[in-house]
Parts: sequence; C-alpha cells; structure tokens
Amino acid sequence: MYPQPMRESSPVTSGNANQLDQAASSYLRSARHQPVQWNAWGSTAFARAQAEDKPILLDIGAVWCHWCHVMDRESYEDPEIARIINEHFVAMKVDRDERPDVDARYQAAVSAISGQGGWPLTAFLTPDGRPYFGGTYFPRDDRYGRPGFGRVLLTMAQVWKDRRDEALESASSVMAAIEHNESFSGRGGELTLTLADKIAASAVAQFDPRNGGFGSQPKFPHPATLDLLVQQAVNRGNSQAREAFTVTLEKMARGGVYDQLAGGFHRYSVDERWIVPHFEKMLYDNTELLRNYVHGFQSFLRDDFRQTAEEIVAWLNAVMTDRDRGGFFASQDADINLDDDGDYFTWTLDEAREVLDPAELDFAALYWDIGELGEMHHNPAKNVLHCRYNIGELSKEKGKPADTLQLLLDSARRKLLAARSKRPTPFIDRTLYTGWNAMAVTAYLETARVLRMEPARDFALKTLSRLLAEAWDGAEMLHHVIAYPEGAAPADRVPGTLDDYAFTVHGCIDAWLAKGEMSFYAAAVKLTDAMIARFYDRTAGAFYDSAEPANGALALGALGARRKPLQDSPTPAGNPTAAAALLRLEALSGRAEYREVAEDTLGTFAGIVEHFGLYAGSYGLALERLLLDPVQVVVVGSGPEAERLEALAVAGFAVNKTVMRLAPLRLVPGGIPEALAETLLHVPVPPGVDAWAMVCLGRTCLPPITVADSLLAALQPPA
Repeated sequence: MYPQPMRESSPVTSGNANQLDQAASSYLRSARHQPVQWNAWGSTAFARAQAEDKPILLDIGAVWCHWCHVMDRESYEDPEIARIINEHFVAMKVDRDERPDVDARYQAAVSAISGQGGWPLTAFLTPDGRPYFGGTYFPRDDRYGRPGFGRVLLTMAQVWKDRRDEALESASSVMAAIEHNESFSGRGGELTLTLADKIAASAVAQFDPRNGGFGSQPKFPHPATLDLLVQQAVNRGNSQAREAFTVTLEKMARGGVYDQLAGGFHRYSVDERWIVPHFEKMLYDNTELLRNYVHGFQSFLRDDFRQTAEEIVAWLNAVMTDRDRGGFFASQDADINLDDDGDYFTWTLDEAREVLDPAELDFAALYWDIGELGEMHHNPAKNVLHCRYNIGELSKEKGKPADTLQLLLDSARRKLLAARSKRPTPFIDRTLYTGWNAMAVTAYLETARVLRMEPARDFALKTLSRLLAEAWDGAEMLHHVIAYPEGAAPADRVPGTLDDYAFTVHGCIDAWLAKGEMSFYAAAVKLTDAMIARFYDRTAGAFYDSAEPANGALALGALGARRKPLQDSPTPAGNPTAAAALLRLEALSGRAEYREVAEDTLGTFAGIVEHFGLYAGSYGLALERLLLDPVQVVVVGSGPEAERLEALAVAGFAVNKTVMRLAPLRLVPGGIPEALAETLLHVPVPPGVDAWAMVCLGRTCLPPITVADSLLAALQPPA
C-alpha cells in the first residue's frame, strides 16, 4: 500500500487551534492551526457576525486544490493578514466537496460579481450571508495583475463600515442574480429525439479531430457527453458521434492526462493535446471515464479501451479504496507541497536512466517521449509521460515483433512504478462521499458485467451495503458523507443532496441487476420516494438540489436561493440523473408516477437545454431513455450457456437497454419487482434447458429464447 502523508498547513506561532479543530473535513482540518480564527459553516458563525456587526470572509476550497494551499501559505498563515481578518471579519471556511450546495451558490455569486469562478473562492458577505464582493485567488501582495489580499481586506472592511448602503445594494443584486441563474426554467420546448440530436451535434461541432476532446485548452473529458455520443453512434448510426467518441478516448488514454504507469486520469489537461494535466485525481472523473471505456469496448470491441478500463480499476483498487470495509476515497492530491508541481508523476531523463537498463530506457524514452527537455515550466527537465506512438507503429519502425516490444514496455513500467512508489505520495482524502461512492458502485457493476470481473462486482456490493448501513436511516434521510478519515465525526451530519439520492438509486438498481437481491430493489424504491418528497417541486416541476430546512428554520446565507441543477459540471447534473433513475425504476415497478415525474422534470428544461451543449450530455441520455422504446433482456439460469446469453445481451451499449440475470429460484411472487413479475411469472419455462432468455421490446415480449443466434437476431435494431 502506498504511504499516506498528512495534508497539513505549516505550523504557526499562535499556539492556539481555531474553531476548525473540531472539524471532520480533511480540508478544514488542514487549516486548524492557522492564526485566522476560522469558523465552520453554520448558524454559530452567522450569529456571531450579526451580533458583532461584522462582514463575513468566506473561503471555499478543497484539499486537492493547489491554489487553495498557495493562498493558505501566503495569506492565511501570515500573522499580519490574520490580524486584519480577525479584527474586521468573521472568517468562515468551507470544503466544497463536503458542502457542494454552499459552493454552487457562492460560485454563481462570485461569477456574477467578477465574471469568474473556481477555487479558492474568496467572498465577502453581509452578516446574514449575502455576497457583496468576491474573487478567487488573491496574492499576498500586488502581483499577477491582482491586488494584494491585505489591500482587498482593508478595502472591503472600509466599504462595510463607511459605504454600507453600496454593499447592501450590491448584495441584493447579486442574490437576485443567483436566484435567476440557478432556477433554470424553460418550459415550452417539445420533448423529441431531435433535442438530444442537437445536444450531440453541439458536441460534435466542438470536436477536435486532431487531438480528440472538445474545444481548445484547457480540456476536460465531459464523460456524460461522451456517453451520449456512443449512444447515438451505436443506436442511431451517427458516424460523426462515433469518430468524436473513439478519437477522444484514444487520445486521452495516450496523453499525459492519463497516468501511464499506474492508471487513472488526472482532472484535466492545460493544453489541447492532453499532455500536461492538473495532476490531482478525482474519484468521480475516474468512475465516469471508466464507464466510457467500458461502453467503448462493449460497443466496438477495441482492446485498448478494455485495457484502459482494467487499468483504471487496478489503480482505484490499489490506491482509492477501503478494501476491508468497502468504500471509495474522494481524491488524490497533485503535489507533495507548494514547491513542486506534479513531481511525483513526472520524470527527468536522468531519473529514468537510474531505474532502467539501456534497452528499456531506449524504448521507454521513445514510447513515452522522455527527453532532456520536458514539459514542466517549473522544472524544464521534468517529462510528463505520454504516448507519441503505439506499439504497432514502433514495431514497424524498429523492425521488432510487437510482443517483444510489449514485454520491454511492461518491464520498464514495473520498474518506473516501483521507483515512483518510493517517492513521497500525494495526499489521499479518505473521505467517503455518498454520491461519488454510488457513482463508483454503478461503474464497477457495469465493468464487472461487461469485462467479466467478479471481484469488481463483489467490492461494489460491499461498498453499497456500507453506504446504506452508514449513510441512510432506512427511511427518508440520506447523508452526504458515509465516513470521514480516521473515524472523525462532525457535530452535525451534512444532509444528502439531490445528487446523493439520485446516484444511490441508480446504484441500488444496478446492484439488484447484478445480484437479484430484493433488498437492493426495496432500498431503491424507498430512496426514490424520499427523493421526490424532499426535492421535487410539484408546482413548477423538476427537482431542487437541496431540501428546505426542517422545522421552519431559515436557510443560512445564499442557501435561501433555490437551485434546480441542469448542467453537468463536472458530474452528471442532478435533474437528468434523477429523471433517468425514475425511468429505470418505473420499468421494474410499474409505478406510473415515476415516469410522470421524470417526464415533467425533463419538460421543465426542454426550451433551454440545447443551449447548454457539452454540459447537457446527461440530459440527452435521459431524454433518449424516455423516448426510445425500452429493451429489456432477462436471462434465467446458470452455467456456461447462461453466461453466453448474458454476454451476447450486454454487447453494444444502449441507454434504453436493461439486461438482468436471474436464478430460477427468484421466479416466485415477491422474488422479483412487480412489473417484471407480471410478465415473467406467467412465462412457460422451456423444458430441458439450463438457461433461457426473454426479450421485451417496448410493450411486446418475445417467446423464450434458448439459442444464442436467436437472441442476437432479436436484439438487432430494425433496418
């Protein structure tokens, strides 16, 4: 196992921990010894600000955020800056991973004020939490064309003291902008497949055919849009979508944005060729990209896509999972400290020479483009490993068999990875977030089914069982965090967001498909009913991202602005994710309300969603699931023939296709979901066979199928 360094701020001379000493979040705990008298988000800090008539300094960041730690060291650990803050402000620090609801609203606010967002987010609020000024990173002193933070602090304190009317007017207009921007509504558009086509066409129009991906620098992966493209390529015959999907997956996996030694993707690339990344690795990026590569292999049988998927799983298993209890960790940092920039992941030619023998070095330097001059600005000798050529191309150039070169490459990879493991390892945030873990459960279960990886299935089920046991009360309340590192426990648990509920419903459905245990199906139904009760707007349609405060309490700060998430940024948006979950569950349960709520949710945004283009991939997928006839394949039985029927049924990704495997003993009342029982319990079981399949297309079910060729023919789309 890799060593686990602590992510701590440098010690300061104050000698006293601030209010974050009691925090459970890794990001907040990293600041608990700073001289700034930080408070966590909560009613106590707001009450203090109002009692002292002081504005609030709000810092929102994340433990994986490089510039957050730069600002910590430069400013928040500086005694003079801390003195100014403590004298003039009530300081509040928020972990954006722990409180995505808080982050989303203040990101919108700062974007309205300054035209930009990101982390660290620095906002100045009225005592009741309304922002009147903000920005992102501020340097300690005037530079980078930005005012020094000390000057900004004194100016904002003076504004509150002497020009309060201006501050309050600005705060009111910013809150109005948040409420307008975050409450998307676009009724009036028609729900047709043409709308999904437009979203896909918008992505294709931005496709970079030379380098893959969309647009220019910086480049993000956009996994939901990639899935929409493979959906249209396979099921709608869209050749442009196929090219955009396959080229992007190929180029990303060959780039420096992909960890060529250990597997797994970094967060994004700063250049258009996917070479130099921001080196942090996020759980949600890797689980969603894992699904992309699985869907690519599933549809096009490309071995390179299968290999990338297997490597992502191997990295997640080795670095990002609690193997004993189940659970996926949140993120891995980019850097060891503020003086390096991806040094753990990059190599000088001399460093590679120390590890490899001459033959390995000769080939690895060519394959991964390791030279005297690398790509990193802070150290030009540092190389980001990326593939300029593939094995086939180098086999022709070198005149050597591809198998021989592959053995050489495998040996070089093992040696470099072993040497890298001796370096100090970037911090891993071992927090288990509910929604992200549910996404990982779905990704692992899909991978297990397509690639026949039973250990991935078992670990996913273990993780989901832990999630349901530790984050859910069994009825209505799902919490945003399953567990914090080292057993830390916050004073108050963070309620689950719409994303947490929607992704967990998907995970429970996938677990039922994988295992056939009705407890997972029952959990999906209970969570769905709670999701509708807590978040669904029965008056205007669609889902809010967070529930109203209990017992008539007032929402703190900008949380009073209601928000209906539509945009994938970067995870799939809550509303289309919830709609897709409802449609999947309706097909199993037969509950018409689920489909009605899903259709109403998608209809709420139909008039505006095409303008979101790349950021509406999950909406396009949900719309195709709604409008295309469902394809349901049930494989009953065990043994090699059942395995073969299931493998054939799974081939070819389709968002409207559901494949389930059932043991014969499940075919009893109460053993399968209601809508499925209405069909399956009345099917005459074919005699004398170990396995059979039933295919339902739309509302029509075919007779039981026992021959593989017949199953393939039944699943072929109509000419």
